[in-house]
Amino acid sequence: MSAGLVVVGAGIVGASVAYHAARAGAAVTLLDAGRPGAGVTADSFAWIGASGVRTGPAAALRATATEEYRRLETELPGLPVTWSGSLSWGAAGGAPQVGPGQEIVDAATVAALEPTLRRPPEWAVWAPGDGAVDPVGVTERLVAGARAHGARVRPDTPVTAVRRDAAGRVAGVETAAGPLSGATVVLAAGVATAALGATIGIRVPVDPSPATLFRFRAPAGLVRTVVTNRDFDLRQVAADRLIAAADSPERTLAAVRSTFRGAADVELLSARVRPRPMPADGEPIVGPVAEVPGLYVAALHAAVTLAPAVGRLVARELIDGAAEPLLAGCRLDRF
Repeated sequence: MSAGLVVVGAGIVGASVAYHAARAGAAVTLLDAGRPGAGVTADSFAWIGASGVRTGPAAALRATATEEYRRLETELPGLPVTWSGSLSWGAAGGAPQVGPGQEIVDAATVAALEPTLRRPPEWAVWAPGDGAVDPVGVTERLVAGARAHGARVRPDTPVTAVRRDAAGRVAGVETAAGPLSGATVVLAAGVATAALGATIGIRVPVDPSPATLFRFRAPAGLVRTVVTNRDFDLRQVAADRLIAAADSPERTLAAVRSTFRGAADVELLSARVRPRPMPADGEPIVGPVAEVPGLYVAALHAAVTLAPAVGRLVARELIDGAAEPLLAGCRLDRF
């Protein structure tokens, strides 16, 4: 079986690459060992923000995050995005630091934004342009969009190796169901990306990093924005559900109950730890692999935030052949 572009991994990044490439006219096959979005994507806190981005090789890329999600909303109507804004306080080091798209607000403003707070902080950083998404819902919409543009989607098809021809160029992948030919292979398989690169002698410095997510039963309207402080990152995802990214379920539950009025009956429903892909320097690894023509890597932390931008830019690089300036600091050859 043959395909022009093979995308390995149907988490949110692979789904975005497949959607944007198929929309641009490429013949795409999207493979995943399980179901689309069922890996670490499913347990992402999924805070979307471009505010405050100032430094690092991917700073310009990160600054496009909310703009790219708003673009995607116009292409895929009904995308599950909530533009709630975010409130941050309690950072170490005293006075707050604000970046683009952020402002310092006083206790009265904080109380208006989050009315159930027991003790609004004297100041907080408000980012009105921030939001959050249902990461599985977004992934499913991207996959459906890819299919609508002709992509083939093969869930429950583990990829075991990358294939090369006699000249050293990519020839496709080996799967549990047999070989699949392809002139270009994109490795967007999260923590499995390193192992797949190793099958042809390519080192991709990505290690698993624990991503912890707690789910709580909670009263409707308890939390209105994305709230982040020393105790937790917290947001309401349904009328009776909260999620939090934090270290300890017990400490987080106690902190939620003490932070908000009406939270005495908040109940922990689940605590999950998933291995997210973390590049060695914390910055995205996105781009072609010079040693293996036809091989492309997309491995990154903050995958949910950056997926629309990365998918669009990767598709343009693969189809148009021109290097995208926003990805210049994200190449594998920096290591």
